[in-house]
Amino acid sequence: MQELRLGGLVPLTTIDFPGRLAAVVFCQGCPWRCGYCQNPHLLPVSTGREVGWGRVRDFLERRRGLLDAVVFSGGEPTAQPALEVALAQVKALGFEVGLHTAGIYPQRLARLLERPSSAGPRVDWIGLDAKGPLERYAAITGVRGAGARFRRSLDLVLESGIAYEVRTTLYDGATPQELIGWARWLADCGVRRYAWQARRGADRRDDRPGGLDEIAPWRRASRELVPWFEHFEFRTAV
Repeated sequence: MQELRLGGLVPLTTIDFPGRLAAVVFCQGCPWRCGYCQNPHLLPVSTGREVGWGRVRDFLERRRGLLDAVVFSGGEPTAQPALEVALAQVKALGFEVGLHTAGIYPQRLARLLERPSSAGPRVDWIGLDAKGPLERYAAITGVRGAGARFRRSLDLVLESGIAYEVRTTLYDGATPQELIGWARWLADCGVRRYAWQARRGADRRDDRPGGLDEIAPWRRASRELVPWFEHFEFRTAV
C-alpha cells in the first residue's frame, strides 16, 4: 500500500477541531493554486522531506488517552488514495477524525462520508473551505471546473449529517458586498455553521484584505451575516 505523504505534524491544537484536543497531520500536495494559500510548501506532491506516516502513527499510539482527535489537513488530504486507510488506522486507535478539505475530489469525499454498516463514520467533523462565488472559483484556484467540484462536495457534506464548518478566507480582490452575497448563497443552500477568516498577514499594515488597516470594514460587514446562520464567526489571522 502506498504510504500517506505528510508535510508536517502539529502535536497539539485546540482550534482545528471544535471542542477537542487534537493533533494535526498535514498532507502533502494540492492541485489548486490559490494565491493566498497559507501552506504553499504543501502544494507540491513531493518535496523529499516528508514526515513518515509510520512515525506519526507511533506518536499517536503514545498519545492515546491524552488526545481526543486527529485532524487531517493540507494541502488537500483527499488528493491521496492512502488517506482512507490512514483514517481507519486512526479510528482503530480510538481517536475521532477531523478533515479539512476544499472539496476538490467529491467522489473520494463521498466515500469518506459513507457510514460502514458495522462501524461509525470514517470522519467525525469536517472543515470545508468555500473559496468564493462559484463564478470566481476558476480565477481563485487556477483550475477550470473547480466551482462545480466544490458545489457537489458542499451537497455531500450537508447531506451526510456529519458535524461541519464551512469557512471562507478573505482573498485579494474580494469586496465585502461580494462575500456577503456568497454567504447568503451558502445560507440558502443550508449551511448553518460558517466563518470568515482573515488570511495570514493580517498583522502587517498593507492594502490587501486581511491587512491590519482593512480588518475593520470586514468585521462591520460580517455583522450582516449573523442572523443567517446558527453559528457565525469572524476570525482574525493566527
